[in-house]
Amino acid sequence: MDSVLVDRKPTTLVQGFLEQAIGSGTYGPGAKLPTERAIAEKLGVPRSAVRDVLSVLEAQKKVVRIIGSGTYVAETQPVSEPATRASDASPTEIMAARQIVEPRLAQLVVMHATAADFERMEMCNRRAEAADDFEDFERWDTELHQAIAEATHNRLMVAIYATITAARDLAEWGELKRRSITAERRDLYRQEHREIVAALRARDGREAEAAIARHLARVKANLLGE
Repeated sequence: MDSVLVDRKPTTLVQGFLEQAIGSGTYGPGAKLPTERAIAEKLGVPRSAVRDVLSVLEAQKKVVRIIGSGTYVAETQPVSEPATRASDASPTEIMAARQIVEPRLAQLVVMHATAADFERMEMCNRRAEAADDFEDFERWDTELHQAIAEATHNRLMVAIYATITAARDLAEWGELKRRSITAERRDLYRQEHREIVAALRARDGREAEAAIARHLARVKANLLGE
């Protein structure tokens, strides 16, 4: 279980580690899993990757997360059914899902987001502004969109969006994004991110929804050439 394949993406490593650990009985039903920090340090991945995979496993009812206590293996594991995994999603499918889901998050964010949620979004924007390479910018781009989803304070929407986040990391999305982005496009994305957060912070749901839709349309055109 300690052996890790090289050149694999962070969420792939975390997903493989946890699924093997749970499936093999290393962590049986009701067992407490290591902390996000411990898993991240063991695998040499960002804690955000661990958090994304745990959110997906929670949505699949494989683990139970208890605030202030930790994450536990579910007492009863769900029966496996043939299904398309997030890792099987193509960039076209990811983009289509994002264009349906993300603009609709705006109204929930406007109704339920806290000051801490908005500060987290602003922090993501500041880090993206300071990023001087693709990997760092992409990390904070992803973190911003996940932060927006989590600011809905709707557990179902958070779990749904965590699957999209995992797909962005697991599919060929990253390489396609790398080839499509330029310094000019990155600056435009930064500007659009600022506009999105400003509209959300102003509690202007209509403008925030429109800003997210405009941003995703640009990303789609740049990524897929449409």
